[in-house]
Amino acid sequence: MSNKQLEEKLILIVLDGCRYDTAVEQMGVMNHLVEHQQAERIKIISEMPSNSRPLYEVLATGVPSYKNGILTNGHVRRSKEVSLFDLVKKAGGTTGAAAYYWQSELFNEAPYDISRHRIQNDEDKAIQHGIFYSEDYYPDSHVFADANHIIQTYQPNYMLIHSMNIDDVGHKFTAASREYAAAVNFADTLLGMSIPAWLEMGYQILVTADHGMDEKGLHGGTLPAHREVPLFILSEKFPKNSGLQQMNQLELPALICSLLSIDTGGHMQIGAGQRRE
Repeated sequence: MSNKQLEEKLILIVLDGCRYDTAVEQMGVMNHLVEHQQAERIKIISEMPSNSRPLYEVLATGVPSYKNGILTNGHVRRSKEVSLFDLVKKAGGTTGAAAYYWQSELFNEAPYDISRHRIQNDEDKAIQHGIFYSEDYYPDSHVFADANHIIQTYQPNYMLIHSMNIDDVGHKFTAASREYAAAVNFADTLLGMSIPAWLEMGYQILVTADHGMDEKGLHGGTLPAHREVPLFILSEKFPKNSGLQQMNQLELPALICSLLSIDTGGHMQIGAGQRRE
């Protein structure tokens, strides 16, 4: 199908390991937009287990781990569920990602081989245009540069940007550290440098996280520090001053479908006020 059949465009930014309270404290650009009613901020309660690979699957499919089979970071295989990438392609759109290599393993091909999978351009894949990295310390600035290359070159209808430095620093220094706060603060700067251009290009923008981080440098459990993450929404299609203060992470993929004006599919959970077409 031609990508011109789908008109809506959306960028999902996943700041790996960014907890909600630190985002409120340190993300001046994003909270400025909230204060001036240019964006909405909602607390997301992430699924459990609050670990990365299971939640990448959740964020793309809206299916809980017990059902999708991705229960740990060690489950290295391609997703068996219908993902946002699949649904955008089905609707005639184009997909892209600048992301950690586990995203490629889940939605394109597993296992990841850096010699073959670092840069991918294949219309038949779920993620059609991808630049993937495999080091947790790969600079967030480079991830955003990779993303901007894909956005400017291919203008995908659905673009995933997934940065890892917040999570990496949190594990090394804990969420109570200056280093962790600084990593969140710098991600906010990167967003501030890119968001105006993306909006000018007609993109809706969502900024969230997979999971949080605790004061021991851990996540994966049940603590609010593990599960409470931010969601910033910049979209004319999302109601201003909606009054919605909290969402379950499982509802986010269906919300993205709604913002893109595409049907949900597979076993995707439908949130309040949404229905499957």
